[in-house]
Amino acid sequence: MLNIVFLDRDTLPTRPLQFDFEHSYTEYALTSADETYERVKEADIVITNKVVLNQELIAKLPRLKLITLAATGYNNIDLPAAKAAGVSVCNVRAYGNESVAEHAFMMMLALSRNLPAYMRDVAAGVWQQAPFFCHYGAPIRDLNGKTLTIFGRGNIGSTLAGYARAFGMNVIFGEHKHATAVRDGYVAFQAAIEQADFISLHCPLNEQTQNMIGEAELKSMKPNAILINVGRGGLADEQAVLAALKYGQLGGAGFDVLTTEPPREGNPLLAHLPNLIVTPHMAWASSEALENMTNIIEKNINAFVAGQPQNVL
Repeated sequence: MLNIVFLDRDTLPTRPLQFDFEHSYTEYALTSADETYERVKEADIVITNKVVLNQELIAKLPRLKLITLAATGYNNIDLPAAKAAGVSVCNVRAYGNESVAEHAFMMMLALSRNLPAYMRDVAAGVWQQAPFFCHYGAPIRDLNGKTLTIFGRGNIGSTLAGYARAFGMNVIFGEHKHATAVRDGYVAFQAAIEQADFISLHCPLNEQTQNMIGEAELKSMKPNAILINVGRGGLADEQAVLAALKYGQLGGAGFDVLTTEPPREGNPLLAHLPNLIVTPHMAWASSEALENMTNIIEKNINAFVAGQPQNVL
């Protein structure tokens, strides 16, 4: 009988998991680094979202057969060590395309209409004191006819592009910052930055994308441009983004991700600005996306046990 251990169950707030084979199952709300070995030493299958399984730990788990990620990202798993130990690793793919893309689009709409500023004005009683029927404060702009630059042409970026085109936007995909050539269907990085009324980031975080939007890029953007990051914290220089917002180099910013999460020690973007929206890394977590993720985790494990592994990294 296979032993399954879920190390950080509270990161997946959805229904109980179900499997098609005889098994034992243990789940933990969260697991610290010091607790990990004791909890997985007898496991055949480990499910983890953010708990780290490094080379040292994997080497001490001869019984381990499969690591199943409750996420798409896999930077918490030492893949070469897993491969060397004969341990398969699979992740969850394309479970939240609509959820994340809709969140990015919501931020674009809210910031272009200056929704946070108007909500603040109403709460402060400004409309109640207006001399006539409406209160016109912060400028409002339509999406129609504007240019959206998307960095990252995966499932989420492509889904967002469809939404934007339905609103009459011109969509371009930006090339990698350090690319030596421009691929067909892409626009060179600097040109994509300069043309954009909106920029949305959907890239993995690595050495090439770290702070890909920094002070220089912000200065080269249109003064009223809006920057959206629902990808990974660290894709944009957060201190530079705050300065650009304060000094009018950037029209607005919507971030669902920060460099350190949760931001216990603070973060420059936890500022109270009328043209800044920050949400707590929950763009992925619609009810539909959570159910999709649960289904895929179950299918990944059932398929592996049946000898037909899927979503293998």
